[in-house]
Amino acid sequence: MIQFTLSCENHHKFEAWFKSGEAFDAQTKRGDVTCPICASPKVEKALMAPAVAMRSNRKVSLSAGHPQQAEIQKKLRELRSKVLSEADYVGDKFAEEARKMHEQDAEHRSIYGEATPDEVVSLIEDEIDFMPLPSLPDDHN
Repeated sequence: MIQFTLSCENHHKFEAWFKSGEAFDAQTKRGDVTCPICASPKVEKALMAPAVAMRSNRKVSLSAGHPQQAEIQKKLRELRSKVLSEADYVGDKFAEEARKMHEQDAEHRSIYGEATPDEVVSLIEDEIDFMPLPSLPDDHN
């Protein structure tokens, strides 16, 4: 996994993780990478400061920080809350339900749930639109 600092055409900076540089390129080309602040799909890698490993094996970024980080996290929490309050939870049937709606075998509605890595790959290959819910550090504490 690799973390990139990204910037959109409106100069918003944010960070995202990717399997590799090639995965970033492929996702950007498909339009899957968008700015979490303004939703612009015109995103590119920003200049990044290196991370330095300390004796405790913790990494410390040498960048000046991200003043917009709190605002981004707030907006992501709001987005997550809105989806959870307005969509139907379908559990581990997410891929199956998304595919039914895509193939017009079920009425279109907002859903959320879980999918295995193989199911995610299959949905992407079949060009079925979906987006993972944002997961933030406080969500796991």
